Amino acid sequence: MQLKNDPRIVVVGLGYVGLPLAVALADHFDVTGFDIDATRVAELRQGRDRTNEVGEDRISGSSLVLTDSAESARGADLYIVTVPTPVDDANRPDLTPLLAATETVARMIDGGRPTTIVYESTVYPGVTEDICGPLIERVSGLVRGTHFYLGYSPERVNPGDREHSVDRIVKVVAGENAAVSGQLAHVYGQMTTGGTFQARSIKTAEAAKVIENAQRDINIAFMNEITQIFAKLGLSTGDVLAAAQTKWNFLGFHPGLVGGHCIGVDPYYLSHCAQSLGHLPRVILAGRAITTAWAPGSPTPSTPAAAAAPAAC
Repeated sequence: MQLKNDPRIVVVGLGYVGLPLAVALADHFDVTGFDIDATRVAELRQGRDRTNEVGEDRISGSSLVLTDSAESARGADLYIVTVPTPVDDANRPDLTPLLAATETVARMIDGGRPTTIVYESTVYPGVTEDICGPLIERVSGLVRGTHFYLGYSPERVNPGDREHSVDRIVKVVAGENAAVSGQLAHVYGQMTTGGTFQARSIKTAEAAKVIENAQRDINIAFMNEITQIFAKLGLSTGDVLAAAQTKWNFLGFHPGLVGGHCIGVDPYYLSHCAQSLGHLPRVILAGRAITTAWAPGSPTPSTPAAAAAPAAC
């Protein structure tokens, strides 16, 4: 197997994650940005990013090729999937966008050359290899490990955060074998000044991503709960935290609603995975229930039964 270190790259999905990634990679590689939304592609061709993550000058000055045509994105060496992974009304993982993108990529790959398919979308451990890999084989008629290889490099940017941009942060990478991991470390390492970290396996990298946001969610939930308690005691949470933070290892979290696209969603991916294994993730679900029920100015909300109930497997 000979994987290219100067690959032609296609980034699938040009939202707030995919577009900055594609533009950053285009500084070093031949990159095509593909999105099924023709309006989105037309706007980007005019230099307009509705997510405000990339400026007009940066888009217009980039060598990035933009397309909504799957045919134009065929035959690349490396595909990077950056589509949303939401939850449904019952807080169960909704893999519909990811599976649709996977089918699209499966029709793009060329069996005549080794192709790497990398996922950046947040998932629970096992989705890349146990769900996406077999789907690619089924749709393409190709064989994983012979015609194509899988990798995972979780997105970890915060919308609107100009300091921790994709070209400055550490990129976790993982491949199904050492050659794929090496290729990804090289490619992403060219793009970011933060360097790369090679995780032991794809499932390890998937798990690392999903706990990053779950950990933050649980910590914020704890702050929200103590705010309710202190309100009953007539205490200012700010005053209590000011005192507690004088200890060197106290974590600097504050009460509030979780922000961004992911923090309120990712814990449900982890809880779904846990429940499928027969484990009830009490802490994770309790954190979600507390923060879902909490609102500024209402320190003692009731907890709706639906919010407290575990998501179905």
